[in-house]
Amino acid sequence: MRWSWKMGRFAGINTYVHSTFLLLIAWAAWGAYKGAGTALAVALGVGFLLAVFGSVLLHEFGHALVARRYGINTRRIILSPIGGIAQLEGMPARPSQELAVALAGPAVNFVLAAGLWVFGELSPQPLLYGFAESLMWANLTLAVFNLLPAFPMDGGRALRALLSLRMGDHRATQTAAFVGKSIALVMAVVGFFFNWTLIAVAAFVWYAAGREVAAARDEMRFGLHPQPAPQWRWTRRWSRAASAPMIWRQRNGPEPATRHVVFVTTRY
Repeated sequence: MRWSWKMGRFAGINTYVHSTFLLLIAWAAWGAYKGAGTALAVALGVGFLLAVFGSVLLHEFGHALVARRYGINTRRIILSPIGGIAQLEGMPARPSQELAVALAGPAVNFVLAAGLWVFGELSPQPLLYGFAESLMWANLTLAVFNLLPAFPMDGGRALRALLSLRMGDHRATQTAAFVGKSIALVMAVVGFFFNWTLIAVAAFVWYAAGREVAAARDEMRFGLHPQPAPQWRWTRRWSRAASAPMIWRQRNGPEPATRHVVFVTTRY
């Protein structure tokens, strides 16, 4: 990978870190030093940043390992200043399997949050307790926000999978996209008054939902099976103010043999 260094191969998946990730570490260190002016504050600031990105990385491994159970491999996982990227070679065609893959990432964060709560309660050091509590809330926020039924976020994809059990794939996609666009409108209104970054997130959700419907329409028009659909990209954005991830998908061009899905956790 260009401008990326290989961290290793974990669970059979090559994992990389982008060289510009060092800039984010430097930014966290400077912000901590400017706020408290001590080496301990710098260490805690950088350590918390790495711990959050570690949680993001485990979230992506959750998606990847469950997808592998259904015969879908992951090409690579990359950490960058904008977050973590997991490049899956497709998505399961069966709704129940798609549901499992979509919920795997948030499930990892819930498990991490529970473990951090136990660790914090058992820790005799107030400093460790505070660190664990902050990281616990970061994981809970990552999981809960990601479960919003704003297709194509994890929650929206889970909704589409459930709807597919009762109706056709195309109608399920249309319904999930309508829900996603409705939530995007609410995000835009809230963002206008409280956090402008939510407006950008809402725009991406609106755009992605429309692209999802277009892809489903193409599959019906040309009689394509959901698996060999055009190549798509899934992206999860991480809100610095709300500590909240967001997902959208972008069409990258046709690929006749497989659908590539990219999970990205972005921080801005």
